[in-house]
Amino acid sequence: MQIAGLTPLTTTDYPGKLAAVVFCQGCPWQCAYCHNPGLIPRQAEGHIAWEEIISFLQRRQGLLDGVVFSGGEPTLQSGLGAACQQVRALGFKTGLHTAGTYPERLKEWLPLFDWVGMDIKARFGDYEKISGVPGSGERASLSLQAVLESGVDYEIRTTVHPGQITENGIILLGQELAALGVQHYVPQAFRAQGCVSSDLLQLDVKPLSWGTIQAALQPLFQSFSIRGN
Repeated sequence: MQIAGLTPLTTTDYPGKLAAVVFCQGCPWQCAYCHNPGLIPRQAEGHIAWEEIISFLQRRQGLLDGVVFSGGEPTLQSGLGAACQQVRALGFKTGLHTAGTYPERLKEWLPLFDWVGMDIKARFGDYEKISGVPGSGERASLSLQAVLESGVDYEIRTTVHPGQITENGIILLGQELAALGVQHYVPQAFRAQGCVSSDLLQLDVKPLSWGTIQAALQPLFQSFSIRGN
């Protein structure tokens, strides 16, 4: 496990739970809107030893509900399954933030998680425009299928920059996700904080009508909200 950071307490990264967040180093995709670009390289300085994470969690038993593995892309870490088992053995619920970059690993490890927040970046045929990686749409599609078939609690979310996804595009994506069986969906507005893409930061585009998006999509899902607009 290559651990780049630890948030000792959050109320937002695992819905309804008090949780710590473990940030894993490395992600194979190159999304321009990434708000943690320092976590994209597979190697970086300043790692936290996994033993320090376990020691911290032992001191938080009974105080925290869960632990979320985030990143970067946690499923890049070959030790994620074993790490998750250790966390569960301490009595914590486990959460995962993933983009679905490694569907085979995700499917294997899903039984170890109590909740998954999965990023769906675009309609699957348009994925490369955002991820910068050929074949990423197919991987995300397989991962989404695995999450839906697993029975684990989940949230599907899409970061929306109007220069990358149009208003009609996010509505079409939502309709596709609903048709695939997604019941819990959260489009979230692009945040400039942490983003290092001058193209996105300086792009002058017409703001989206979030009210139109909500009216079109909310009836399609068991739970639907728009975050950060």
